[in-house]
Amino acid sequence: MRRLRDGIGLEPVEFPTTRQLGADPHARAADLMAAFAAPEIKAILATIGGDDQLTVLPFLDRELVRANPKAFVGYSDNTNLLNWLWNLGIAGYHGGSTMVHLARPGGLHPVSTESLRAALFAVGDLEIRPVEEFSEDELGWGDAAPGDVSAPTQPGGDWTWHNPARVATGPSWGGNLEILHWTLAVGRWMRPVEDYCGCVLLLETSEEMPSALEVFRMLRNMGERGLLRQFSAVIVGRPKATSFENPTNEVERQQFRKDQHDAILRAFAHYAPDAMIVFDVDIGHTEPQWIIPYGGRITVDGPNRRITAHYQ
Repeated sequence: MRRLRDGIGLEPVEFPTTRQLGADPHARAADLMAAFAAPEIKAILATIGGDDQLTVLPFLDRELVRANPKAFVGYSDNTNLLNWLWNLGIAGYHGGSTMVHLARPGGLHPVSTESLRAALFAVGDLEIRPVEEFSEDELGWGDAAPGDVSAPTQPGGDWTWHNPARVATGPSWGGNLEILHWTLAVGRWMRPVEDYCGCVLLLETSEEMPSALEVFRMLRNMGERGLLRQFSAVIVGRPKATSFENPTNEVERQQFRKDQHDAILRAFAHYAPDAMIVFDVDIGHTEPQWIIPYGGRITVDGPNRRITAHYQ
């Protein structure tokens, strides 16, 4: 809360279910609707992810949100709400979580903070750049005071490009792959496949670390639906390759990332062989994390190896 005030220049407003573990979907929906309806609230930031926001969506009021559009910032399970807003024509922002990025041990990271400011204050265009260092090792919030220590880092490296022969600009859609897979299974929150034509697809996987075979199968399902061939470009987040529940060594992490990379290429080779794909962009379950438009425009410039987010 202090970092929102002192580091970002915002006055946070906390809603009742924020600190209620396992809060009822009706109550969570009521908080969301109250936040959208309140004229003094300019943006809504997710506290954290989860695995059940899908159960909140039926209790949201489309007309209230249409009448009071505002920026929503979140990722992971919040892919559900980002997609719900996308269906209403309301752009949000993929990334950002108060408990993960604002409460980050070691303080605010300049990359995450720069893009959060861009999202909240509509600064215009921002080039999304490869990061020099990243971290995927987690520190518990109770392990140390938030400003005392940062997680260990490793070199970021350049992105990997596939079919980088053109420039594509379009509204973004996608998010966490596991959540998208659930959305496809439910069906009610999906639009006809033609509505995604020309979009820039965002893909990233969570700390649950789905296997390469699972990733391939989820993308295969999207391909069978006709989705994969709709997208003008694909931005793939750097996959998280270790977690509290499944700690891995560096060799295992490198193999995990390679296997996922190959699985994605295998799926697209069958369903959209000409797709332009850029791998290992720092979006999703990585740190630092670029907070980028969801439904807003993104330009993927293959010849110049550049990604530009258009914040409006």
